[in-house]
Amino acid sequence: MPQSSSIYEIHDDRFRHLIVGTSDLEELYSDCRWAEGPVWFADLGCLIFSDIPNQRMLRWTEGSGISTYRSPSNFANGNTRDRQGRLVSCEHGGRRVTRTEIDGAITVLADSFEGKRLNSPNDVVVISDGSVWFTDPTYGIKSDYEGYRAEPEQATRNVYRLDPASGKLDAVITDFGQPNGLAFSPDEKTLYVADSSSSHDTSAPRHIRAFAVAEDGHVGNSRVFCELDTGLPDGFRLDIHGNLWTSAGDGVHCFGPDGKLLGKILVPQTVANLTFGGPRRNRLFITATRSLYAVYTATNGHSLG
Repeated sequence: MPQSSSIYEIHDDRFRHLIVGTSDLEELYSDCRWAEGPVWFADLGCLIFSDIPNQRMLRWTEGSGISTYRSPSNFANGNTRDRQGRLVSCEHGGRRVTRTEIDGAITVLADSFEGKRLNSPNDVVVISDGSVWFTDPTYGIKSDYEGYRAEPEQATRNVYRLDPASGKLDAVITDFGQPNGLAFSPDEKTLYVADSSSSHDTSAPRHIRAFAVAEDGHVGNSRVFCELDTGLPDGFRLDIHGNLWTSAGDGVHCFGPDGKLLGKILVPQTVANLTFGGPRRNRLFITATRSLYAVYTATNGHSLG
């Protein structure tokens, strides 16, 4: 039976070494409609995240609190940074992936595949070779709440890889119901992708799959890495030890590299996404429905997560 202590629910003793038992969950902000896409800027000492329905991106800084980073945001959802430190964002409104240049200019990285518009890019990661990987479910075109209602032009809901040299876009995974969060293992040999299709079909999967990835970017066979017992997987990150920390209906679930549930951090609102930040990347920032939360951990985030 799991052991519960304050905000922590321990399912495996390994989890005890990953948490700071005296660290409480801090609510840093609470005026969002659906908070998403947190990304840490270590050089600026700030967190940038999306408030999708409110058409804005917010900036949180220790000591200064919240300010507006961008409004309107084109219904931006997931965010990350590339190897040059530039912000890369998934925009539901434009059905595209963009990069914010150092001077503030916006560069479109991808908005179509094989001559047809993307669905609504959701989450994105950039790995050490500069390639951009993103998921493309249909959440942003299902209604006018998080984007603009439209019929999908793509026949499937894919995971894409954008080559940094040629700009070529490849659909590397095409068999998801609704691909959502994604992240790589620390050695970049495994790609993890969440399937959140149970959001609109209770019989659909609520799991995270793991894919073998070759050095040339070829994606091989997959396996079900883990299944959630509460809610569905949305955004997630890995720590330096290969543990996977994912959003869930009752908080944050932590799975070991073997796919076993180690423990939970209980959060009073449905969690959408998370990232590690702070000067030592040992602070877990959590976007959960209306709020931004944070809690210190005894591990450190993987910078390419």
